[in-house]
Amino acid sequence: MITKISSHNKTYTIDLSKPLDISIPLVASNKNPNAWYIGQPKIEPVEDDGWVAKVSEGASINFNNIEFNPHAHGTHTESYGHISEEFYSVNKALKQFFFLAEVITVAPESFGEEDKVISKKQIEKALKGATPQAIVIRTIPNTLEKRSMQYSHTNWPYLLEDAALYLRNIGVEHLLIDMPSVDREKDDGELLAHRAFWNYPDKPRKNATITEFIYVKNDIKDGTYFLNLQMASFVNDASPSKPVLYEVVRG
Repeated sequence: MITKISSHNKTYTIDLSKPLDISIPLVASNKNPNAWYIGQPKIEPVEDDGWVAKVSEGASINFNNIEFNPHAHGTHTESYGHISEEFYSVNKALKQFFFLAEVITVAPESFGEEDKVISKKQIEKALKGATPQAIVIRTIPNTLEKRSMQYSHTNWPYLLEDAALYLRNIGVEHLLIDMPSVDREKDDGELLAHRAFWNYPDKPRKNATITEFIYVKNDIKDGTYFLNLQMASFVNDASPSKPVLYEVVRG
């Protein structure tokens, strides 16, 4: 399924039959990635007066309740409503779903005595002058462990404020990263990268989104792609999402 897309006065060719899924599936077990000090997600059949909604237990259907937190349990996309006093739904923020994107790989640098960070200098160097609508940040080492990592109390690598500000200033609208948050795990609620990227509270970028907890396989090369950013239609600050990349065949 070859298709052509025009963006920024340039035509790109992509193959829709070759999607590159960079989301992490949600599974009801301790193999699911987790953060923010809560238990694993639950997927359980409805029970009513001895009846269990599970075909293997005699029901005619499988009919499950699902309990999870989008921020803690896997790939999710969020709006500035995540940090604002006023309610703002991510479902309202994301109105278009295809974006020109750059995939970059960075090795977080040591910062202070304990932290690993991603700096403006690193991102600027990796982008090589590109100013995409979306950026996909893969950190190294990039092991399969990220798909099941229990991140609470691990002090994961994070984005420095100047890096988030740089992305905002060059016009990046959608920021994707393979960590549970763009900010430090324990930062006393400062959320400097979130605030810088969304320009909050001064003049919030209502259509900008942050997607966290992705996983970009090692065989996906750095470079230009089209990003299809899809999510469930939750009226909430964040929603589970399924970002998919399409390699540019010709452009």
